Amino acid sequence: MFDIDLMSRVPIYEQLYRKVVKLILKGVLVENDKLPSVRSLATDLSVNPNTVAKAYSLLERDGIIHSLAGRGSFIAKPDTLLAQEHMLERFDAAALEALRAGIGRDILVQRLDSLNPEIKEEQTT
Repeated sequence: MFDIDLMSRVPIYEQLYRKVVKLILKGVLVENDKLPSVRSLATDLSVNPNTVAKAYSLLERDGIIHSLAGRGSFIAKPDTLLAQEHMLERFDAAALEALRAGIGRDILVQRLDSLNPEIKEEQTT
């Protein structure tokens, strides 16, 4: 469920953050679902526990999860609009960077359109 790409330029903690948000938006994770402990997830992914702790800290800061001392971390009451806003903020930043780099709007729109079959395939699995 929590897969990461060690070759990605995106930091691991950011990949974990995005994955949790994505799983909430898809309805895979729902309110009060318990997340793996920092240690167990770090072991499963072969990453430093501090990396997982950073992702959990950011998720908690943004109200996406909540932690209970001695019990673990849980999905907070989903605020779909908040989760979508986080995703759209990252999209906006990436699109702005691409435009500033000289990539035209038409190319960006084509790229979005080309992602549509990939999204449809993910939704069926």
